[in-house]
Amino acid sequence: MKIEDTNIKKFIAISDMISLCNMSCGFLSIISSINNNFELAALLMIFAIMFDSVDGWVARKTNRHDTLGFGKNIDSLSDAVSFGVAPAIFVYSTINTTSTIIQPVVIIVSLLIVICGILRLTRYNVIANQIKTKDFIGFPIPGIAFILATYYLSGLYNEYLAIILSIIISLIMISRIIYPKFDNMPILAISVILIILLILPFKIILFNINIPALLLLLFCLYYLLINLIKNFTMQTN
Repeated sequence: MKIEDTNIKKFIAISDMISLCNMSCGFLSIISSINNNFELAALLMIFAIMFDSVDGWVARKTNRHDTLGFGKNIDSLSDAVSFGVAPAIFVYSTINTTSTIIQPVVIIVSLLIVICGILRLTRYNVIANQIKTKDFIGFPIPGIAFILATYYLSGLYNEYLAIILSIIISLIMISRIIYPKFDNMPILAISVILIILLILPFKIILFNINIPALLLLLFCLYYLLINLIKNFTMQTN
């Protein structure tokens, strides 16, 4: 490869622009968390997930040929920001504002999210062409951002439970537990409707609980736990 061939225009494609939108939402979520605008930070993490869910689809539909792996790298780096750093800063900031938890504990847990996220993404890139499976090995990294965001938006957010969830999810991300790609179309359709309801200006509140956020949280927790239970059952049999 010559220096003349390194012009960024020769590498970047439409799907990469979508990955950058994912990263931009993650970065803006970090800024929002630092400024204690936690509702916006949570929504931005959900927006990041939405962009992340379509960049691969766009790459396939546009018949992108990425022999150098530019798209895979930009996708992983964007995910590291949106689903590694952003949820870590979110947890730290939400707890640090009204914390009764010792601050070093919050820092360590936030760092754990980033470390496990980076390990998860790096392992995925290394084994992607080595293991023939369509399933995820370890909990998908966008899941931690989705769970924390919907948990906060539901109105049920508790700092102690947020810490516990963050530790558990981070460790499951780097585990060998198999998580099948979620292709239940009715649930996906319902989830899209719930996300639309979640981002609309008016809120669907019942007993001070944001119902769309709660349902989305329960869907993701079910996906997390049911496969964890299946793996445990298979190992004990």
